[in-house]
Amino acid sequence: MRLKYVLSEVLVGLWRNVTMTIAMIITMSVSLTMLGASALLYLQANEMKDFYYANIEVAMFLKADVNDEQRQSLDAQLSSDGLVQSYELETKEKALEKFQTLWRDTPDLVKSVSAEQLPESFRVKLNNPEQYEDFATKYASAEGVDEILDQRALLEKVFGILNSVQTMSLVASSIMAIAALLLVGNTIQVAAYSKRREVAVMKLVGASNWFIQAPFVLEAVAAGVLGALLGFGALVLGKILLIDGALRDLTELLTPLNWDNVLLMLPFMAGAGAVVSAVTAWTTLRFYLRV
Repeated sequence: MRLKYVLSEVLVGLWRNVTMTIAMIITMSVSLTMLGASALLYLQANEMKDFYYANIEVAMFLKADVNDEQRQSLDAQLSSDGLVQSYELETKEKALEKFQTLWRDTPDLVKSVSAEQLPESFRVKLNNPEQYEDFATKYASAEGVDEILDQRALLEKVFGILNSVQTMSLVASSIMAIAALLLVGNTIQVAAYSKRREVAVMKLVGASNWFIQAPFVLEAVAAGVLGALLGFGALVLGKILLIDGALRDLTELLTPLNWDNVLLMLPFMAGAGAVVSAVTAWTTLRFYLRV
């Protein structure tokens, strides 16, 4: 009987202040959408780092006048080097094939470049990419070596941009979260004020604080969960229409966004919305309305 009463009061409370309830749900959905998007970006950035750092290579470019003896000497040193996990020699012909594949959309540029214009290089994968400096110091002055480049330097710039976007998303979601909390607190205050006489009567007949507060707290929780569901729907649409749709060519350069990560956001967003709404409602009732 008590549970039925509490649930009926929740429905009545949501409908009584329907405009404020809708505003609260929309604000929560926007805030949780941005929170979910930033969490997805965080997971995706970590997966990209794991993937690319596991496949990162050091490019050891050879001089144009390198001879067979120097090439063989470098090969022997790399084969016995404890820093090196694997390596391969990229000839001028292989370099040209890669260049043609990379720039296949600009045929005029491809036609203007010949194999002789591209350098030979050893493509080296280190056991520990963090030991690049040791590797570069060791081979920088070797005969036949022109330049040593670490792909990690470029990747760190890319990940730096991703981290900046992630930070901006978190800041924006935090601002929206504050707005949502204020709106939840204000809605609960209005709802409690409209029922102040009923609350007073309930206290006189010995109703517990939990019994009095439960409808208001559940009202906020319901709004938070509904906002989370709307936010999750927005993430799903973003995945289908943007990531797998309009931005598909761009995302092919990155690691794919798995549905597992997207689905993981549903319990995360619903939990966050429910907990934050419940705590805000309970705090409002306890410290402002004194029920």
